Amino acid sequence: MQRFAQRVAVITGAGGGIGRATALRMASEGARVVAVDADHAAGKQTAEEAGGLFVPADVTDGEDVRQAFATARDTYGSVDVAFNNAGISPSEDASILDTDLETWKRVQETNLTSVYLCCQHALEHMRTQGRGAIVNTASFVATMGAATSQISYTASKGGVLSLSRELGVQFAREGIRVNALSPGPVNTPLLQELFANDPELAQRRLVHVPFGRFAEPEEIAAATAFLASDDASFITAANFVVDGGISGAYVTPL
Repeated sequence: MQRFAQRVAVITGAGGGIGRATALRMASEGARVVAVDADHAAGKQTAEEAGGLFVPADVTDGEDVRQAFATARDTYGSVDVAFNNAGISPSEDASILDTDLETWKRVQETNLTSVYLCCQHALEHMRTQGRGAIVNTASFVATMGAATSQISYTASKGGVLSLSRELGVQFAREGIRVNALSPGPVNTPLLQELFANDPELAQRRLVHVPFGRFAEPEEIAAATAFLASDDASFITAANFVVDGGISGAYVTPL
């Protein structure tokens, strides 16, 4: 399939995990990929493998984000897809009883403010074109509670979900679709680092996945590519849940 032939996809957090897998997936379907990441080495490697362009940026900085999207437009002529995926999940973000204010703010800035900024600047170009698809990475925790809390992460992803829904409604008649992608736990360096410090926590979460395993980044990339493609042309303001059945399970198989 070449669903993204002649289309330009800007992907944040492209240096690893879901972002990297999505960059490679979209490139394989013809996209001109603009890989955005604060990690120069990782972002550059993804861009090279995708045959695209690396743009270093701090996604919490409005000017960095503006320049990233402007560079995509100036280099390739359009901004057709924005996958706003950059995020963090530090171990210091835990129960509200233990999470300090600085950690709360840092997670909110990276996970939610960055999505606000990326949507704002992607929309500048998409509205001029009269078309575009935005996919924002939320999470299954945006709609489910957890006793093993990461309070700022959960709150930030709830914000991403609400923001995506509102933008999807607001800009539908301008030919722009905006959706939230809500993965379950994914086998990425971010999750591995979090659970390496607490294997018991990992097992406690894994038991709730009907498949009995975490998702692979390529599986989430496939869902992202669908949402960003014309195959999803009548889908907007939606929460696309890819959680291995977690949110549908009362109990999991023995």
